[in-house]
Amino acid sequence: MPLALILSSYVAGSRVGGMAQALALAPFKIDPVVAPTTLFGRHPGWGPPGGAAVDAQTFKGVIDGLAANAHLVMADAILTGYFASAEQVWIAAETIDRARAARRPDDPPLRVIVDPVMGDQDKGLYVREEVAEAVALDLVSRADVITPNLWELNRLTGGRARDARSALKTARQLDRPCLVTSVPAGEGEIGVLYVDRRTSTFAVHREFDAVPRGTGDLLTALFAAGLIEKKAPHEALFRAVQGVAEAAEASAEWLAHELPIVALGERLVRPTASVRIETLS
Repeated sequence: MPLALILSSYVAGSRVGGMAQALALAPFKIDPVVAPTTLFGRHPGWGPPGGAAVDAQTFKGVIDGLAANAHLVMADAILTGYFASAEQVWIAAETIDRARAARRPDDPPLRVIVDPVMGDQDKGLYVREEVAEAVALDLVSRADVITPNLWELNRLTGGRARDARSALKTARQLDRPCLVTSVPAGEGEIGVLYVDRRTSTFAVHREFDAVPRGTGDLLTALFAAGLIEKKAPHEALFRAVQGVAEAAEASAEWLAHELPIVALGERLVRPTASVRIETLS
């Protein structure tokens, strides 16, 4: 069974972070292993979240325990997300290096997918400056794919991308495959842009007025599932964006306050939401 190691937040009552990703990977028969950076009761957007950040030594101890049971060796993918301290980021970087060093020549490739969680257009930077700097310096350089939102892309590059065309040029500055979320598209539409050195694909769906938090985490998990299944990036992109659109549509229909990841189940594996694909280069 494929295994994904998730280094991110654990939020018990909200479908965000590592908790959401673990639930999203289950229908794909991908075994999720979460090393939590926080232990919260709810997303801070609801108010005081309860719980606390995981201290760096405890975080490292969890990873050491996983390593002792060969989880670093067995991992098909490592997903990184929210970090509460720069020390956690450094431990995550060390973990990626340990996992890669443990690979044998005949092992399948390890896919490192870094979501550089720093902020967004509405709030700006919402992690501490030293955390953002550590993510940029120590994780982006280790990523096989990075998944910033448009604001985070500009933060990482110093760019001013506003649409798909400018995001394409900006993303190529990072010199690695990039999945850019929250990219404005046509009237009433939003999109996700995949960029590598040679190609780009823009997946567009209708924009919803109110969507529960966690769609970026969900997208990263669904894209990772596609890569683990050895889908081509454009195929993984299409299904992942369909899955997010499916979750947004279901949330609106069911008046859900959190993403209904468990209820959707197999609909994430075989989504039917309408998504338009554009090739930019």
